[in-house]
Amino acid sequence: MRTITKSALAIASLLASLYGQAAFADDASDASKLYKAGQLNEALKKIDAALTQKPKDAQMRFLKGIILTEQNKSAEAITIFTKLTEDFPELPEPYNNLAVLYASNGQYQKASVALEMAIRTNPTYGTAHENLGDVYAKLASQSYDKALQLDSNNATAKLKLNLVKNLIGNTTGGTNPKLNPPAAPTPTTTPVAAAAPMSPTSSAVTKAPEPKPENKAPSKPAAPVINDKDNVITTVESWAKAWSNQDVNKYLAHYAKDFQTPNGESRSAWADDRRSRIEGKGKISVRIEDLSVKVDDNSATVRFKQYYSSDRLSSTSRKVLVMTKHDGKWLIKQERSGS
Repeated sequence: MRTITKSALAIASLLASLYGQAAFADDASDASKLYKAGQLNEALKKIDAALTQKPKDAQMRFLKGIILTEQNKSAEAITIFTKLTEDFPELPEPYNNLAVLYASNGQYQKASVALEMAIRTNPTYGTAHENLGDVYAKLASQSYDKALQLDSNNATAKLKLNLVKNLIGNTTGGTNPKLNPPAAPTPTTTPVAAAAPMSPTSSAVTKAPEPKPENKAPSKPAAPVINDKDNVITTVESWAKAWSNQDVNKYLAHYAKDFQTPNGESRSAWADDRRSRIEGKGKISVRIEDLSVKVDDNSATVRFKQYYSSDRLSSTSRKVLVMTKHDGKWLIKQERSGS
């Protein structure tokens, strides 16, 4: 029987890893091409194959949700986008697409909640603002309709209902039913880069299903335009917000498992120390300014000025975060003060 050396085992392990990454990249690229060609069932098979390699990959899961939406499988699509909001709460697009699905089913209250979360995640997300306006308009038209049912002579309610109808351009008082899915993200040939959530390189748009006339959807779907730099900035802002809110679990979740602790202690010991310094310490405020980001493949270096204040301490310092991307999510691998 032939003896295999440790060196040979290491090489075999590396080759297996590289093969797995290449297989993921091929499946992800094929899925995107099939989607753009309108071959949705075939695209789903490739997506499922890719997800067996990386089950948490945000880009493939997002594309799967889009395809399920186009196939009128709303319940399955809602499950996909809901899980994405749980795994990647810093991304606004899954919230927005979730809202579009809720609205197409006439669930306008749920749609408004999802859109408010999208805007809270990214206040400059114009699509979500417009969709939220559409949802509010639909809710307003329903309320005015109800008021007129109770009092048909209510001239004020009648006037407001007409104003809403003219505003949203639909004689039924609903919003425009068009639902155009975002372009399919096109994975690159680098396996890990393909895992970046919602980074499109194509503007192709296919025809979407028409919702039922009585249940109108918002006019704008999510257009996944977030790039790596935007993701890094959003993650850092989420980290600072969790710290300010003393949400220690969410704060610690921003750190990678192989985070390089400042004093060489174990990660668990460092985490316990951070928890004791944050929880129950009265009011904490962490503000970030002059933020700059340099992205190099799956690594990023973030520099900023940090303003920290609490009931007992106020300080200003320069901070550097070295971040790494894992399964499409940016995590802090190293943290240091100074330039």
